[in-house]
Amino acid sequence: MSRFKGTGVALITPFKEDFTIDYPASEHLINYLIEGGVDYLVIQGTTGETATLSKVEKRKVLAHVLAVNNGRLPVVYGIGGNNTQSILDELKDTDFEGVDAILSVSPYYSKPSQKGIITHYEKIADHSPVPLILYNIPGRTMSNLTAATTLALSKHPNIIGIKEASGNLEQCMQILANKDNDFLVISGDDLLTTALISLGGDGIISVLANAFPNTFRQISHGDVETSRKATYSLLDINPLMYAESNPVGIKNLLRHLDICGDQVRLPLLRASEELSSQIEQALIKFKKPS
Repeated sequence: MSRFKGTGVALITPFKEDFTIDYPASEHLINYLIEGGVDYLVIQGTTGETATLSKVEKRKVLAHVLAVNNGRLPVVYGIGGNNTQSILDELKDTDFEGVDAILSVSPYYSKPSQKGIITHYEKIADHSPVPLILYNIPGRTMSNLTAATTLALSKHPNIIGIKEASGNLEQCMQILANKDNDFLVISGDDLLTTALISLGGDGIISVLANAFPNTFRQISHGDVETSRKATYSLLDINPLMYAESNPVGIKNLLRHLDICGDQVRLPLLRASEELSSQIEQALIKFKKPS
């Protein structure tokens, strides 16, 4: 499972001004990230605006990323939701050639019981042709995978880890203290990565790594002092990524870095002038030598 240690980047989906997918910009971003030292790519999570992509677009984005990547890095593909049968159908209809694992978000909106969540994930893991990484993000799903639920699911032979974005370090510690050695605990909160790694975590699936891959390489692979210093460098800019919802902030930051445009699809709106200015100022501060 060492392929999924270090920094995974939750890829954005660049759009043109007419809201169609900007494939040249996507290619530029992928090469920028690989050259910047990320360890694996994560396609079509929340940051990729997967909720706004059609089935045809999802297939095209997956094929595009795999072609550009050309086997250079492991690839994790997002397949999740609150309709278990629909996920099983999608698994059946997806070509997994070149995909190394799936990331599956805990069922949102429905607010199932912990037993329901366990059964949901076991069904997916039983049918997935590649290993499954759980994704706990209660701020979006309105339900939490408890430590006990995660540990129960960790015993399934096709469930290899969890992206933990609860922000609850005590919950993460309960998982880390009681899990088997081969079960991955991956940070879903950029600023908590150094702390989680110090407790035995395995790295990060990051939003900000779209812009700063080398900084996240320092966080996930550096010694304690290097990791801590790199994390502190993000203190001003990280909150701005979520001020008007993700991926509005990261796309605007990428525009300031001349990597791609900052267009998003409704119901999101591109960054306000005020937020864009704040991001620009934070980027200037970030670039200044300490």
